[in-house]
Amino acid sequence: MPDTQCNITQPLPERPREKLLSNGAESLSDTELLAILLRTGSKGIGVIELSRTLIQHFGSLDELLTARPAQLRRFKGLGQAKIAELQAILAVCQRVLEHRVRHGNALTSPDNTRQYLQMHFRGQTSEQFACLFLDTRHRVIVLETLFYGTINSAAVYPREILKRALALNASAVILSHNHPSGDPEPSQADIRITQTIKQALELIDIKCLDHMIVGRGQIVSLAERGLLT
Repeated sequence: MPDTQCNITQPLPERPREKLLSNGAESLSDTELLAILLRTGSKGIGVIELSRTLIQHFGSLDELLTARPAQLRRFKGLGQAKIAELQAILAVCQRVLEHRVRHGNALTSPDNTRQYLQMHFRGQTSEQFACLFLDTRHRVIVLETLFYGTINSAAVYPREILKRALALNASAVILSHNHPSGDPEPSQADIRITQTIKQALELIDIKCLDHMIVGRGQIVSLAERGLLT
């Protein structure tokens, strides 16, 4: 008697798009999510294989999305259109976070603020110093990069921060800068300049609420460390 089980067809694995629609985005790997965005591969390489190659090369979706176009063009299957789409995705994420931060309280939504700063400094290879200027309800007026430095340091002038705060009619400021090395631990110089800026702002009745140092995937808050006094 023939084995009837041999005629049973095993279901094919769900494609990423169908898997997303049936199970939600959380059920997909980074490779599968990227494959949905890229849509197609190229001759001799499928979209899943291309996506896996890109993530393995750059290490994460984070690093991939902040890669320079020249870095992306080296990969077969990534033309101008797909590179533009990847850049657009990053811009959309930035604008969503900016909207959340601008319409919320920077103190009651610290996670949004941290994500916004991470996005702002993402991909920077030199040190930069930025300020979140806040209104009386601690909503963001604007995030501005005021000082640019080398890979090791940035010259910061408290007088320029005060001038900008007054021009924007800010009531409070959150300082921030990045450590291109990836290590967000504050240096003694970071602590000293924070105290200097805080004291200067107090003279014109503007509060310095925090100084956040952005590293690779992590932010250190000087206020949480008790270093803002």
